[in-house]
Parts: sequence; C-alpha cells; structure tokens
Amino acid sequence: MLPVSVWLAFVAGFIAYKDFGLVTAKKCDYAKPINDRFLLCAVEAKTLEINENTTVHLFTSPSGGLNESLELYPYVTVKHSITLPHTIIFNGSGSIPVSAVQAGKATVRFHNASDVDEFIMRIDRVAFTVSVVHSKPLNIAIVVIGWIYFAAWTISFYPQVFLNFWRKSVVGLSFDFLAYNLLGFFAYSVYNVALFWIPEIQDEYYASNPGGVIPVLLNDVIFSLHAFLITAFTIFQCLIYERGGQRVSYTAMIVLGILLLYSVIIVFVAVGKVVTWLLFLTMFSYVKLAVTLIKYCPQVYLNFRRKSTVGWSIGNVMLDFTGGSLSILQMFLVSYNYNDWRSIFGDPTKFGLGVFSIFFDLIFMFQHYVLYRKRSPRGDGYQSVGDQKELNKKHMLIFKADQ
Repeated sequence: MLPVSVWLAFVAGFIAYKDFGLVTAKKCDYAKPINDRFLLCAVEAKTLEINENTTVHLFTSPSGGLNESLELYPYVTVKHSITLPHTIIFNGSGSIPVSAVQAGKATVRFHNASDVDEFIMRIDRVAFTVSVVHSKPLNIAIVVIGWIYFAAWTISFYPQVFLNFWRKSVVGLSFDFLAYNLLGFFAYSVYNVALFWIPEIQDEYYASNPGGVIPVLLNDVIFSLHAFLITAFTIFQCLIYERGGQRVSYTAMIVLGILLLYSVIIVFVAVGKVVTWLLFLTMFSYVKLAVTLIKYCPQVYLNFRRKSTVGWSIGNVMLDFTGGSLSILQMFLVSYNYNDWRSIFGDPTKFGLGVFSIFFDLIFMFQHYVLYRKRSPRGDGYQSVGDQKELNKKHMLIFKADQ
C-alpha cells in the first residue's frame, strides 16, 4: 500500500503545485509562423492573492529577429479582477505588470494595432489567464479535500464487492440500483472528461461564464471513470453468484429506456448544431442527476420489504456519506475563494450527486442502526418458484397439524 499512497501524494502535490500559482506555463499559438511573421507567446501567471502584483512576460516565436517596436493593446474579460496598463511597447520581448484587485478569473487578450498584423499573426488568439483568490493556502486545502472525497467515494464501492465475494451471493443487493448506477456513471464520465480535457468545450464554458472556474477537477474525472468500471464489475458478480429470484424490475427497465431515448435525442440535436456541445453535455449530465435521485429508492424499498439490511454494506453507506459531504464542502470553498458562486450550479450534477447521496445515506443509516438493528431478513426477500412451493407445502402441513 505504501507505493500507492506515495504515488497519490505525489499526484495531489503536483496538481496543487501546477494549478495554484507555484509554477508558470508558456502560452503560445501552436501554429507555425508563415511569411516571416512571428507568434506572440506569454509566460502565463497562474494565481494571485488580492493586492498581490506580478509581471507577465511576452516573447515571440521564433525568438529574435523582430527589430520593430510595436504598440500592443491588452484588454481584460473581467475588468474588476485585475488592473494592467492600457498599452505596452513590444519589440520581440516585453512584460505586463498585473495587479490583483478582486477574487475571480480574468483572461487577458490583445487588440490589433495598425501595424501589428504585418509582423505578428493571429494576435487576437493570444491570451493568458490570471486567477485571483482570497487565499492560496485555501486552494491547496481545496485540492486535498478533493482527493480525500475522491478516496472515500472510490473506496465506498469495495465493501459491497468484498461482501458479495465473501457471501458468494448478491441476495439483498438491488439490481435496479446497479442498472441505474451503470448508466448514471457513464453519463457523468462523459461530462467530466469532456469538460476537463477538451479545449473547445472549455472555451464554450468560459464564453458562457466569463471569469468563471471550470467546476470539474482531475479527481472528478478519475472518480467517475472508476465508478463506471467497478459498477460493471459488481454487475458481473451478479451473473456468477447466487441471486435468488432477483432481477431488474420492469419499472427500472422502462425508466432506463426513457433515459436512453432522451440521450439519443439530445445527441442528434447536438450533431445538428441546434444546441452547443456544452449544452449537450449539461443536458446529458442530467441523466446522472435523475439516476441519483431515483437509484437509491429500490434499495430503500428492498430493505423495508425484507425488514433487514443484510446483504447491503453499511461500509459503502458511511464512505459514500463522507464523500458526498466533502464534495459539497469543496464546491463552496472554490466558490468563496474565486468569488464565483455560480460555479456551484455550473456543475449541477456534482452538487446534486452530493446532496442526494447524503439524504439517502441518512435513510440507510436509520434503517441499519435503528429500524432493523440486529434483525435477520424475512427469508431472502426473493425466492425461486420451487422454493416457494416447498414453503407452501410446509405451511399446509403445519395448518393441518394445528387442526
């Protein structure tokens, strides 16, 4: 376990180091220069605290060779976050002093000057981002909390897997719950991967939310992909272990069919460019939100029907409750630190996932520790036709003996 722990610590530290202002990154148009012209690049300033100052360095690619002095006009998408000069004189290299004024995320771009296009191509595409926060240490805490809830949510799947393996049975585990989970985590994975890794989707998000913060972090991406795979493995267990008379209910099949039809429709709508891909992803993520709202209900009902929680891992519930609580805490801390309260609802799936998980986890805890404490299940809750006939015969013999 030590190598895994060290690796996770290294990853978390690197993410914090890279994303929250402790390193710089070169921002440059990756197209090749043409006709002896140059590309304008920036060494990007990452994160500042309020009232902190920094300097963003500009240079050309390829370096050297630009002997003309050019006048550049920077402008800011979110003007209240930072201040900077109205013009700068650029002769192949230069710098822009930046002062942080208010929490938020600002993107700096450049206006074309009259003679700039002769020397620098695509200047309107050059941009760098400055994030202003209330506290850099709080940003580190946000990353740490993210990885803690990632660990809690990730580990929460394994008590059920181990319980199934130990019992060689999945009786007591709702198949509807697993079916909903598989579709839900697939939708959530698509949303997270697209928003975290696809630049075009990120550009659409920033255009819709000027100065906003991408609400998806690396731990969200890894969690959703892992959750989809481990759910698929749990379904595989249902195929090889004793399951009694359990199956996916007709109600669940109908609901899943409706959600799949909805997904297919919005794919065609997005392909037809009726909506943007960002809006498609948001609409598709609602599948996960809908699944989260209803997926726990079959398990709650199954526990009620059997008057027992045997077969349903309480360890899963406790870890899920921990992960949901920390997920919501992280979202509020991010919103406060960047002064971007819209980001909470910018990812309604993540917020809803946390809220609904906490609500149903409390119900499961009440069932396990209060209602059905130390109770054995009434049978399995599911019986085969043959078992039911044998049980009826026994009841008939007992009835005749009483007479």
